[in-house]
Amino acid sequence: MTAPSASRLSSRRASRPALLGLLAVIASAGLVACAAPAPAPAPPEGDGPIVAFYGDSYTLGTGATDDSVRWSTVISEERGWREYNPSVNGLGYLRNRSTFGDGDLPDLIIEQGPDIVFVTMGLNDNFGYEQEGARIEQQMNDDIDRLVEALPEARFIVVEPFWYTDERPESVEVIIGWQRAMAERIGADYIAGASRWIEGRPELMASDGLHPNDDGYAVMAERMRAELEALGL
Repeated sequence: MTAPSASRLSSRRASRPALLGLLAVIASAGLVACAAPAPAPAPPEGDGPIVAFYGDSYTLGTGATDDSVRWSTVISEERGWREYNPSVNGLGYLRNRSTFGDGDLPDLIIEQGPDIVFVTMGLNDNFGYEQEGARIEQQMNDDIDRLVEALPEARFIVVEPFWYTDERPESVEVIIGWQRAMAERIGADYIAGASRWIEGRPELMASDGLHPNDDGYAVMAERMRAELEALGL
């Protein structure tokens, strides 16, 4: 690998303040301000397995023109899964979260008795990492332990937290490491690399510059499809 040129180094230094400024603005709320969990549509009728998604705006489908094109719905319909997706904009394990226990997302998921649970959390916790630190890791593990205890027959699929800018604060890799270790501890399937699925492709972002557009969700569905096929799903 050749050493970066002076012009490239200068460009990187110039872009860093812009990134930090963007993160500072977003940090006040996360990716889209969070509200209390709203009732999600119940899983459709049928004989297929119920598949629940514990996630934030990137799993809710914010930025898409319709829920039908978000990655969770695309892969569910392809497989005959009955999707339950109560994901919430701006939500983290701690970030923008006021409810722990009755009425929170793990509780709503447990009520549905799903056969498969996807965990795609962690992105928004980067915006509170300096203040909340290791409490994020603790809550991550508290949530998964509650889900596993209540759903002992469910298959858990833990996904590397998504990310959305080409430059990444150090917290991204820290939280990814915590998520991977959590998955290994409970014996869950783990999907690595998801934080880079739409990296370096601005054409896959919605007009807000924060969330995928329809094409972005199509790419996420394609990548998720390949990972699930590798897992035999």
